[in-house]
Amino acid sequence: MNEKDYQILAQQLDLKIAQVKKVEALFAEGATVPFIARYRKELTGGLDEVALIALRDGMENINKLNKRRDSIIDNLRERELLTAELEAAFNSAASLEQLEDMYLPYKQKRQTRAQKAREKGLDVLAEFLFEQKNVDIDLKRFIDSEKGVLNIDDAFAGAMDIVAEKISEDSLIRAAIRELFAKRSYLSSKVVKSKQEEAAVFRDYFDYSEPLNRVPSHRALAVMRGGAQGLLSFQLRPDKDEATGKIKHKVIRNNNFKYIQHLHDAIEDGYSRLLMPSLENETLNALKQRADAEAIDVFVSNLKKLLLEAPLGNKTIIAVDPGFRTGCKTVVINGCGELLRHLVIYPSDKEAAASAEIKKLLEAFDIEAIAVGNGTAGRETEAFLKKTVGNVVPVISVDESGASIYSAGELARQEFPDLDLTFRSAVSIGRRLQDPLAELIKIDPKSIGVGQYQHDVDQNALKKSLDDAVISCVNSVGVELNSASAQLLGYVSGLGPKLAENIVAWRSENGRFKNRRQLLKVPKLGPKAFEQAAGFLRIRDGVEPLDASAVHPERYQLVGQMARDNGCDVKTLMLKVAAGMTLQLDKYIDDDTGMPTLLDIVGELSRPGRDPRPEFEAFSFEDSVHSIDDLIEGMKLPGIVTNVTKFGAFVDVGIHNDGLLHISKMAKRYISDPAEIVAVHDKIHVTVIEIDRQRGRISLSLID
Repeated sequence: MNEKDYQILAQQLDLKIAQVKKVEALFAEGATVPFIARYRKELTGGLDEVALIALRDGMENINKLNKRRDSIIDNLRERELLTAELEAAFNSAASLEQLEDMYLPYKQKRQTRAQKAREKGLDVLAEFLFEQKNVDIDLKRFIDSEKGVLNIDDAFAGAMDIVAEKISEDSLIRAAIRELFAKRSYLSSKVVKSKQEEAAVFRDYFDYSEPLNRVPSHRALAVMRGGAQGLLSFQLRPDKDEATGKIKHKVIRNNNFKYIQHLHDAIEDGYSRLLMPSLENETLNALKQRADAEAIDVFVSNLKKLLLEAPLGNKTIIAVDPGFRTGCKTVVINGCGELLRHLVIYPSDKEAAASAEIKKLLEAFDIEAIAVGNGTAGRETEAFLKKTVGNVVPVISVDESGASIYSAGELARQEFPDLDLTFRSAVSIGRRLQDPLAELIKIDPKSIGVGQYQHDVDQNALKKSLDDAVISCVNSVGVELNSASAQLLGYVSGLGPKLAENIVAWRSENGRFKNRRQLLKVPKLGPKAFEQAAGFLRIRDGVEPLDASAVHPERYQLVGQMARDNGCDVKTLMLKVAAGMTLQLDKYIDDDTGMPTLLDIVGELSRPGRDPRPEFEAFSFEDSVHSIDDLIEGMKLPGIVTNVTKFGAFVDVGIHNDGLLHISKMAKRYISDPAEIVAVHDKIHVTVIEIDRQRGRISLSLID
């Protein structure tokens, strides 16, 4: 990037140019977003991950713009069309839109009606129409039967094609009409008449129209999905008369021009045939990008909340994947998630035998909790287990979305090659209770069920944002180096799948890592990868106390000096700081270490390796409610938020069908975003306000 690029990006993101340059340099050195945000605060002025990701994406966009600009200039130079003035104009373009508008008149394209007219020698007549001078012109000179211009009407028709194309390619006109499309367009849709029954799910859009600036992302994506399925026809346009009126205001300078009507007709044609379709597509693409961005933001927010759910911890548990006909697949896993036992029980028709099996497991293993998948037969199985174990251990319902995807996937087959996939699913359910983050990263986020139109949005943008979210969550929590799976290690800053596999292989061959420095013995894990990853990896009970914390090894010497200044070793210093001792930090500030880093270090010394996730709290549904038939309007129930969208949230109240908590029923005051009130997996109390038993739908409210 050049100085101008730095200025543009700094202005766009409200940053200092020095911050932009420093971050660019760090990225160029191979630094990751989590590493820069956590360990390079002094260099960036304390930029967080959100700002760093915005900078990264902004740099990518500018590089894309520069690459396209260079390509256009090279193309024009090869065609001997480039002038110094034209090159300066292209270099001044601040966006891809502006760049493409400027290039449009020079773009090589398939033969157009205007090009055919020029070949017939009608460009002179077109220029005459465009200039609108009150002078006579010999129209017969344009008639040429050999070129297909048989009469004056043919001549005018060709000249008007040239005028129409010239108008549609004028960058100032395009900019004005683009602005009109952005500010005054309506998104309208109608049902395809022959497909009314098939399109029933889109009935809200059978005769729909809404100003573009008020269209929320979920309605835009719904209309586009209906169009893609051939069930709806839709358009996104401003009023045609207003659009052509703007063009006429810019083009027509002489209302007394003898051939003014030809000019009017050319403007109408240029708009309807050329300009309108082009800008409608462009505006639809912009709407799609905006809707995608909003939907992706919702998905990312939901996913982060899900990944950072409170873990039960390293406890030995029974996990059950419920089932009526085929029985409940039941497993015992230890605190490290390793499978100890698996069997099938049949509570629905062999309750006594099933109860006896569960009690045997309680006696044989030191069971601390029971996890039950919340799918089909989940509530019935939960009730059976509570009846069987009483208050001996908690029975906890676990969201099993995506567990079947994992169990049928390659990772599960590698881990349990001889185990039926339904048992693999039960293991996954149990591990989700122990550590949601470590288990959910094994599943494609799109299969977890917390998105909004996730299959309709730009899949590359979605994957990029979801990867950012997973990486952020993994690195904010930290990863246990001696127990983490290769899948989890792969998301650690600076590693990736191959180095993660190498770490696991080294661990299998050599045993536990005793300290972080041993990472440098892992094949192909060099100093740069070590620098990026070390601070996010934890070693409990190792030879170096700081290895259990987020203090980076590059700061160990500094912490050692702090300990010596206080007359103790590092381990004692950690105990003293945890007990409330205050350190004098000013004397440790130098060119490389500022107060933000020092405060982070003190925070880690007081609570080494602290987990940012909340404490685990068990949740139970209303025991008397198992199906929609058990519900009564006005009933108040505990529930778990399963998904949050822009129009509301879906809540599991224990009946297999999630209820809709519409945004209008979340608070007595106006709210613009459901995320102001609820988040995925929030435990809330709702009131049933409407029941549609025929369609299996319920409406809920948070308002008393």
